[in-house]
Amino acid sequence: MDTINFKETHKKVEEVLNECKNVIVNAERKRLIGDAVSNSECLVAKSGTLATWTDPDSTGRSPKDTVIVKRPESQIYIDWNSPNNLPVTDKVFDEVFEDAMDMMSKHNRIYVNDRVIGADSEYALPVKVITSQALTSVFVDNMFRSVPEDLHKSCFSDKPFFLIALPFNKLDQSKYEWKLRKLPNGKSTDKIVVMDFDRRIGIVIGTAYLGSVKKLMFTVMNYYLPFENVLPLHCSANEGADGKTALILGLSGTGKTTLSADPRRALLGDDEHGWSETSVANFENGCYAKMININPEKEPEIYRAVLHPDYYLNHGAIVENAMIYPNGEFDFNDERLTPNSRASYPLSFLDNIKESSVGGHPSTILFLTADATGVLPPVSRLDRNQAMLWFLMGYTSKLAGTETGVVEPQSTFSRFFGAPFMPSLPKIYAKMLGDKMEEHNTCVYLINTGWSGGKYGVGKRIDLNYTRAMVEAALNGDLKNVEYEYNTLFHVNVPRTCPGVPSEMLIPENTWASKEEYRKTAENLAKQFSDHFDNAYGRNDISPEIKKNCPGK
Repeated sequence: MDTINFKETHKKVEEVLNECKNVIVNAERKRLIGDAVSNSECLVAKSGTLATWTDPDSTGRSPKDTVIVKRPESQIYIDWNSPNNLPVTDKVFDEVFEDAMDMMSKHNRIYVNDRVIGADSEYALPVKVITSQALTSVFVDNMFRSVPEDLHKSCFSDKPFFLIALPFNKLDQSKYEWKLRKLPNGKSTDKIVVMDFDRRIGIVIGTAYLGSVKKLMFTVMNYYLPFENVLPLHCSANEGADGKTALILGLSGTGKTTLSADPRRALLGDDEHGWSETSVANFENGCYAKMININPEKEPEIYRAVLHPDYYLNHGAIVENAMIYPNGEFDFNDERLTPNSRASYPLSFLDNIKESSVGGHPSTILFLTADATGVLPPVSRLDRNQAMLWFLMGYTSKLAGTETGVVEPQSTFSRFFGAPFMPSLPKIYAKMLGDKMEEHNTCVYLINTGWSGGKYGVGKRIDLNYTRAMVEAALNGDLKNVEYEYNTLFHVNVPRTCPGVPSEMLIPENTWASKEEYRKTAENLAKQFSDHFDNAYGRNDISPEIKKNCPGK
C-alpha cells in the first residue's frame, strides 16, 4: 500500500507554502474567527453564530465531481463496481495538483491547520489542512482533533495526510474538457474533490460546501483503517451509566440523531467512528448537524450548541445555507435555499458528552430503518450473517413528496449506511463487522422507525415512545432472553414480547386490515431487496451464508 513515495508530493506542497506571501500556521481560534468575519467570508448572527452561504450549485456534496486516483498499488482494494467510486488517472491528478499549487501561490493568505482524525492515539491520522479561507480553518478547528502528545503511538505517525481546500478557485474548463465531468452546457466541470490514497493527499477546488472537507477525510479513514484491523463506521455512539457502549447506524430520516441524543447516555460522537481491537473511538472533534426544521424542544442540545445564547459572540459555531433575516435570526424551517442547511460546532458545546470520545467494545448495535411500506417488524434481532446482510444493504425508504415525481415510497439502499464514503471492497467491511460482533458477543438489532398497520398514507408511523422502549430494551438486555419468531420472508428474528410495546404490533401482519395486501406489499419489498443485491453484489465475492439471508432469496 505504501510503495509510492508520498513524501515527495508532500515536499512539493511544503516548498510552495514556503514561497507563499502570508502563511498563517495553527492560528488561535479567536484569530481565525476574526479573519473569517473581516474577510467577509461570513456574517455574525444575533446569537454570535457565524452564518455563511455557498453557491447554489454547492449546497451539498458534489458526488459526480468526487473522484479517486486509480493506481496499481491501491486499485485492487477499491470497489470500482460501485457508482460512488469514480476513477481518474494519475495524469489527471498530476495536472490538478500543479494547478492547485499555482492557485495557492497566488493567494494573499493561506491558512494551515495541523490536526488529527481519530480520538484513539493508536490510529489517529495526522492531517495538514491547507486552505485559502479562514472560515474553512474555523470548520477544521470545530471538526478535527488537536494533535495529541502521544501521537508517536499511532500507526500513521510517520504517514500524514495533506488536504488542500481552495473553495473559490475554479478549474480551467477548457484544459480539462476531455478528462472531467461534462456539464449540460457542454463544458467541463470547474470543481473537483479528489483523493489520492497512495500519495496521501486530497484536493478540493471549486466548492465551498464545508461537508466536502469533512467527508473527504472520512472516506480516507474508511480506506486506510481496515489495513490496521479497525472497522470504520458511519454511526453515532454513546455510553450508558453501566459503561456499555452502543452504536447507532441509520440513513437520513431514520431517527439516528434523535435516538442517539439520550440524556441518560454520554455521547462519544454523532457520525464517524472506528472499532479497533481495543475500543470504539470518534474520528471527530465536532458535529455537522442538519438544521432544516430543527425543533428546539425535541433536539434542545443541538439547538443550544448552534445558537449558544449564553456564550460570548463569535463562538465559532457555523451555520451554512440557512435563511437569515435582517434582525440576525435564522429561520430553520425555510428551505428555499436548500433543505440541506447545516451547522458545525465542537462536541464541547454539548452538555452530555464523554470527553475522551473513546469507549469500550459495543455491547449493542442498532440498525435503523424507516420502512414506509409498513411490512418490516418494529424490532428484530440479527445473528452474524443476518447483520452482515443488512449492513451490506443499508435499507430505508424515500417518502412520497420528498422529490418531484415521487408519489409512492421508494426503497433506498446505501451500503454500510454510508455508501459514498466506503471505498473498499464490500466484503472487507462486512466480514470485519461479523468477526468483531462474534469476538465481542455484540448484539445487533434492526429497529424499524417507519410505518405500521399499512404503508405510508394508510398506516401510521410507529410512535416514538414505542421506538424508545424498543431501543431501551435492546440496550439494557431485556430482548436477550425473550421468545423469538423467525420471519421466513425477511430472514430476521422477531421477539414475541418487548417491555413497553403492545405484543400484537411486533408482528407487522397483525396490524394490517388486509392480510392479502400485507402479503403483496411484503413480497414486493423482498423482491426489491433481492434485485438490489444481485445488481450491487453480483460481481462481488459475497459468501452464500450472507446471500441466503437476503429478503426474497
